[in-house]
Amino acid sequence: MLRTAFIFVFALLIAGLMLCSHASIRSKKPIGRQVSLVCLSLIPPILGNMIIIGTTKRSIALVGCYIYYIGMDFIMYALIKFTNQYCHTKENLNRNKNAIPVWINLFVIADIIQMLMNTLFGHAFYLREIEVYGKLYYSMRPLMGQVFHRLVCYGIIIILIITYIIRTIRVPRLYKERYIIILLSLLFGTVWQTYYVASRAPIDRSMIGFAIIGFMIFYFSVYYRPLSLLDRMLADIISDTDEAVILYGPEGRCIWANDPAKDFANTDHDDLESISDYLTQFFGEISGLPEGKETEISKIKAGAEKNYVIARGKFYDLKGGALGSYVRMRDITQEKLRLEKEMFAANHDALTGLFNKEYTFKKISDRLHEHALKDYYIASIYICDLKVFNDVYGREFGDEALIQVANWVRKYADETCIYGRISGDCFCSCLPKRLFIKDIVEKDLSNFKIRFGEFEKNIAIHVGFCEIESDDRDVSVLFDRAQVALDSIRDDYKRHVAFFDKKVRDQMLWNQEISAQLDDAIRENQIVPYLQPIADKSGKIVGAEALVRWIHPVYGFMAPYKFIPLFEENGMITDLDKHIWRSVCRILSEWEEKYPDFFISVNVSPKDFYMTDVLAEIMSYVIEYDVDPKNLRIEVTETSMMRDTEDKMRVLEEFRKQGFLVEMDDFGSGYSSLNMLKNMPVDVLKIDMNFLGKSDDEQRADIIVKNVIMLSEDLKIVSLAEGVETKEQFEGLSELGCRLFQGYYFSKPIPVAQFEDKLKQL
Repeated sequence: MLRTAFIFVFALLIAGLMLCSHASIRSKKPIGRQVSLVCLSLIPPILGNMIIIGTTKRSIALVGCYIYYIGMDFIMYALIKFTNQYCHTKENLNRNKNAIPVWINLFVIADIIQMLMNTLFGHAFYLREIEVYGKLYYSMRPLMGQVFHRLVCYGIIIILIITYIIRTIRVPRLYKERYIIILLSLLFGTVWQTYYVASRAPIDRSMIGFAIIGFMIFYFSVYYRPLSLLDRMLADIISDTDEAVILYGPEGRCIWANDPAKDFANTDHDDLESISDYLTQFFGEISGLPEGKETEISKIKAGAEKNYVIARGKFYDLKGGALGSYVRMRDITQEKLRLEKEMFAANHDALTGLFNKEYTFKKISDRLHEHALKDYYIASIYICDLKVFNDVYGREFGDEALIQVANWVRKYADETCIYGRISGDCFCSCLPKRLFIKDIVEKDLSNFKIRFGEFEKNIAIHVGFCEIESDDRDVSVLFDRAQVALDSIRDDYKRHVAFFDKKVRDQMLWNQEISAQLDDAIRENQIVPYLQPIADKSGKIVGAEALVRWIHPVYGFMAPYKFIPLFEENGMITDLDKHIWRSVCRILSEWEEKYPDFFISVNVSPKDFYMTDVLAEIMSYVIEYDVDPKNLRIEVTETSMMRDTEDKMRVLEEFRKQGFLVEMDDFGSGYSSLNMLKNMPVDVLKIDMNFLGKSDDEQRADIIVKNVIMLSEDLKIVSLAEGVETKEQFEGLSELGCRLFQGYYFSKPIPVAQFEDKLKQL
């Protein structure tokens, strides 16, 4: 009867282990497979004992013995795999190292083999008939093979126990619990098994202990939540946080507070009620705050404004029952100040304190979309020649100028205005019309002075205004219109205010139209070179200057002043110049047989030096049309050489090395003519006839021109007088020693065909 009870108990244990194995796999935890293997490995020894207890036949009992012993080996194998997974660390993973070396499994395999060999050699154990509880029972008697089996199993058990002891010692206190539980389980099962072996009891009751090991491993690895561990971890985390945390019981009584909460309440003891009362007195009734959301509150503490974020909520048990509530509070004063500084820095100009371009345009754009800018202007405020002032008077003066102009912008503003610094020397303001009176602003700007210490300097400021209309939505377009108005007076130092009106709008539309047509005009040869003759002292035409003319299909003959300044400003002058350079090279190529010694001068704009490789471009045309470089003269203006002089001089010197002659146009109109002339690599000096213009003392003008001509002769530079309009001027300049002449006295600029007709008449 008792043997039947054991069989029943063992059957229940097997069923339980199978359920645990299945649940471990379904848990999908990383260790679930190893736990399942442990549970399954415990079934064979228990099953083997069931067979031994239940049979009265030797052969069946022998089968039960083999199942039992080999099952014990499987238990060792499963425990090794489980331990390597359960005790893994990042260090071991990085080094590809296990807690227990896998080669120990070789002993397990050897033991299985030698136990199976017992069927042949009978070296491991034999069965002896005894009577247990009134029935025949086959008891196992160990031999040498059994001793090896026990050494393997106990050896592995000892290694496992040592491994868990080491892990328990090494891990932080919070994590010891998970290893102690498995360690105690192993010790419990091992002691029970040892007692069975030592007592020589006929029925192995220790199988119940092994099953318990399986159940405990399953529970503590898959389902167990170490609440005490979690409690300690959470308590440590909450204690270490900068947030003040206060917990309340379900009845509303304060049950816990961390150190920041105590510091906030100015107490260092555990009088929880006083901490809770202080919080209520300081912030008011916190229970009225929204649950689960952070609320920002500003309060005065210690004479200064403080900003806090408070959150309140409840915590529940697994069944949804209320366990209590919490309040979290954090001082965000410094954080808010830092964010405000960062926001200010992101949206404001560091020097003037005004809005920067992006934020100015955003604020204006927002107001535009709200239709909140009726009867408003957009103003573009420009400081003339600020870079020059920086160079001459220093950067500190320039910075002070910007600050004082910014203060002037503030003076013409109220709370409805939006204004900011848009670029280095430009400001923008969006202001109501009522704040602007043109005469007052003109008078204010006519004598605008920058005061820097004891130093005082007048500075010119131009302002362009654009009226905001009801359908305007794009602030960039409005600002561009104000800029267009400003550009219309950029070179006028007597006017300071301009409006974007019909005249300015028409000019802008004209500029857009003409700019858009340039490519077609070049392709269709609407733009052509006109030639103005250049004569020698005898009056014989020896060359010409190529001047651009546009024969427009709609507007007819367009004077250069209608498009050249525009293309100079927008950079399209380079495309225009390239077309003229190519056209002139084609003319010279056609003249190679008829007029081999005639030359043509072509102009190089200041912007050409920045927007293209002038030398390479012109050389490509010379090569394409097989032109002698000495017949293509390169003409630059003196004023174009005032900036980046050294770089441009190197380019001109390269032209001369390639066989070109270089001419300097408008000599005398610059600021450093004589100083530049001594270093300038030029072959021809074109004298500006303004020297002979309207003068109160023509004799003094003649002296200046005569000395310039003499100077050029001494420097071995050919002098060319341009703007010669009368016979008297021609004869006078000839007497002064000038060698070449150009002007209406000889001819105005004419088409190439007319120029060739003039040459045929010579």
